Amino acid sequence: MARELRRLLIPPGRLQAAAARIGLDQAGWLVELESEEAHYVARVLRFRHGDRLALINGEGQLWTATLEQQAVLKLEQPLDQPLERASRPRPTITLAMAVPKRDAELVWRMATELGASQLQPLLASRGVVRGDLPLERWRTIVREATEQCERLWLPQLAEPVEVVSWFSTPAPGASLLATTRQEALPTLAELLPSLLQKRLTNRPDQSPPELRLAIGPEGGWSADEEAAALAAGWQPVSLGSAILRTSTAAVAALAWLALGSERQG
Repeated sequence: MARELRRLLIPPGRLQAAAARIGLDQAGWLVELESEEAHYVARVLRFRHGDRLALINGEGQLWTATLEQQAVLKLEQPLDQPLERASRPRPTITLAMAVPKRDAELVWRMATELGASQLQPLLASRGVVRGDLPLERWRTIVREATEQCERLWLPQLAEPVEVVSWFSTPAPGASLLATTRQEALPTLAELLPSLLQKRLTNRPDQSPPELRLAIGPEGGWSADEEAAALAAGWQPVSLGSAILRTSTAAVAALAWLALGSERQG
């Protein structure tokens, strides 16, 4: 079965370009691998001619394929007739996180495994990370996690943005601001059932609703950042009485959201 095969993600644009360039011959659809992919298949997986794997495009489709040459795969289904299709997750979950000094890679990987659809690095005024960020490395980690956890949809990791600017961007669905040291805040566990039942309801023919979760830096949100979030309609929420590290808070909260969304669906 395809679920038992090792997976390789090739973006849909490359698949379409390969189809246009190589075309359909009597042997089936052929897809050329890039050098890093060929190295992974041959040196890491140790695949040889005729070995089978699953190929995904990160947009809900899967094919099975065999290794024909060191850098060529032959699809066992036509490109327009994938073996598996999966609808976009409902709701789509966006994790926005102030980039921590450590553990960002771990969070992006675990967020992918937990089902996040969008990953948004934030630059907070009390954050300690500035300058160039390793976006391509992060995106590689997200792609590899997608292959490993057998997802069919690749999370999109966006360009970093300043917190106040991002909070001011309107979005459908619900927006949750994880914060601390405030009285009488609802906890995520308390808020989640009604949030999923009421605020994220939509018809099947509409785009999936969005649920956004923002996790701040270990120094906390600044007053300006919290004010911008509240002005834009963000819902402050507590993750419990303990003060958590950024990475711990992100993974714990996302696990709650993912489990609740899966049960609701």
